[in-house]
Amino acid sequence: MPIKSRIRTIPDYPKKGIMFRDITTLLKDPIGFRLVIDNLTQRYISMSDDFDVIIGIEARGFIIGGALSYTLGKGFIPIRKAGKLPFDVVSQEYDLEYGTDTVEMHTDSLEKGARVLLVDDLLATGGTTLASAALVEKLGATVTELAFIVNLPDLGGDKKLADSGYKIFSLTEFEGE
Repeated sequence: MPIKSRIRTIPDYPKKGIMFRDITTLLKDPIGFRLVIDNLTQRYISMSDDFDVIIGIEARGFIIGGALSYTLGKGFIPIRKAGKLPFDVVSQEYDLEYGTDTVEMHTDSLEKGARVLLVDDLLATGGTTLASAALVEKLGATVTELAFIVNLPDLGGDKKLADSGYKIFSLTEFEGE
């Protein structure tokens, strides 16, 4: 059974007309979770000289990024929502459908010139990912690739990221569904 079939779809959440892709069903399935980590490990093991560290975006990016950091022998850095980190931070605000939000990381997280694999669970509109990539670049590092479990291409995030010059990889897509 493939990864996609282990992801639950919840209609009309968080509002009418939205088809929410819930990966908690994938994560609780030991075979499904293993498939995710094994597939990402297989992709990045031969590319591991191309990046120095893995960064995961709060919150499910921590789960995937942490496990992948372990299998690839790389360090892990979290990007958090505002106010969650205890040391000096660099911040990046980004637009939401109604309002704005902010992501942060510690100012000493990355050395200048570091190369980063940025990981999250799902790519929708790309706003959080673009803000996270901007944080990496503010610290003088480079994003070598963006990795996701799920891409929702109908929402345009993949195009927005590609148009901004980022290389994207996802394990599965939900297109027009």
